Amino acid sequence: MGFEELLDKVGGFGPFQLRNLALLALPRVVVPMHFLLPIFMASVPDHHCALPGAPANLTHQDLWLEAHLPRETDGSFSSCLRFEHPQPLANTTLGTEAHGSGESESEPSTVPCSQGWEYDHSEFSSTTATEWDLVCEQRGLNKVISTCFFIGVLLGAVVYGYLSDRFGRRRLLLVTYVSSLVLTLASAASVNYVMFVLTRTLTGAALAGFTIIVLPLELEWLDVEHRIVAGVISSAFWTGGVLLLALVGYLIRSWRWLLLAVTLPCVPGIISIWWVPESARWLLTQGRVEEAQTYLFRCAALNGKPVGEDSLSQEALNKVVALEGGQQRPSYLDLFRTPRLRRISLCCMVVWFGVNFSYYGLILDVSGLGLTVYQVQLMFGAVELPAKITVYFLVRHVGRRLTEAGMLLGAALTFGISLLVSSETKSWITALLVLGKVFSEAAFTTAYLFTSELYPTVLSIQEEDTQIRN
Repeated sequence: MGFEELLDKVGGFGPFQLRNLALLALPRVVVPMHFLLPIFMASVPDHHCALPGAPANLTHQDLWLEAHLPRETDGSFSSCLRFEHPQPLANTTLGTEAHGSGESESEPSTVPCSQGWEYDHSEFSSTTATEWDLVCEQRGLNKVISTCFFIGVLLGAVVYGYLSDRFGRRRLLLVTYVSSLVLTLASAASVNYVMFVLTRTLTGAALAGFTIIVLPLELEWLDVEHRIVAGVISSAFWTGGVLLLALVGYLIRSWRWLLLAVTLPCVPGIISIWWVPESARWLLTQGRVEEAQTYLFRCAALNGKPVGEDSLSQEALNKVVALEGGQQRPSYLDLFRTPRLRRISLCCMVVWFGVNFSYYGLILDVSGLGLTVYQVQLMFGAVELPAKITVYFLVRHVGRRLTEAGMLLGAALTFGISLLVSSETKSWITALLVLGKVFSEAAFTTAYLFTSELYPTVLSIQEEDTQIRN
């Protein structure tokens, strides 16, 4: 008897699994809020050079700016330059350093902002850009924050993948919750840019634990038949996080408080660990048969499956361990050990690169659509739900590979066409980008389901290797 047959005896999909999906919904909500947080937290509002000495009774702000700031080609005031000397205006005297008409006939000289910037706070009270003046020549430093965060996610995924196989999913899930909460508190309390980048990078590494641990904890208690519907349900919580971020970002306009708000679900998440079951599959691979037996009896009881003690005896479970591959400790090299696994691993890398590049490349840049950042975030989040429902039916009737290929091709075509459309027709560009978002989200969900089936458990990799050797 293999583990799938054992899981069928205790119930492969029932109240036990549904409760598990509900308990693991919090990480699904927290992760997208943090991943997409730069849309609000690192937003760059309209700004111009700080101009000390403005008259207290100034009634015509534009006249004062006209005298001190050059204009861009689109007619807006420059964000990064000011006139070296205030320019005279017709029948208007602004400042005491205005030059005569002779100099005004030539092109006035400009200088960079030397006394800081003034920001438009109508949309955000504060962002990382306004906190540390990450604009103009320093604008790239604002993007470095997101880059370092995702580098942390990459490194954290590697570390958590190893540690969760070494010490267990449930224990590392608690570590992820606590470390994410502590590091976010440190990020919100950052006193300078370097401290914030460092703590934000570590936060990304901590949050990677959710992306690595939650999926096995869900799937390793599910039978094969119900993994698609469970995967779509769990991924819907991601969409919930995207929509919730739009609401929270609209209500909280300060980046420090926003950072704290999106991490609050970690508190009930820490409490929920008490009810989250450890993976019985993982326990069997570690030879911890008694603990696996306890969880299996709980699963059978909650699912209403009458199971005799003989069916789940330690002798029976030891036979399952022996049949499924023993107690070998896997490593990342196992993903490339056999020709079949090498092909799967390399193909998955290419697919996931395309999926992530299209998804995050679109959703992290929501400017130029003629809508507010909150409207775009809400719109992009809302179209994810029909995309997931479409994927559910396509995967069942068309297949994983054709669905994935079709969704990636659709995303590529819509994004490519949007580049050819005139920038003046914003309605057409918006429609194409929304359609592209549907395709990219569908590709993301399909890859999520497809990959989970290719690498369902540690035991499956060991079994593949055993079959090849035999």
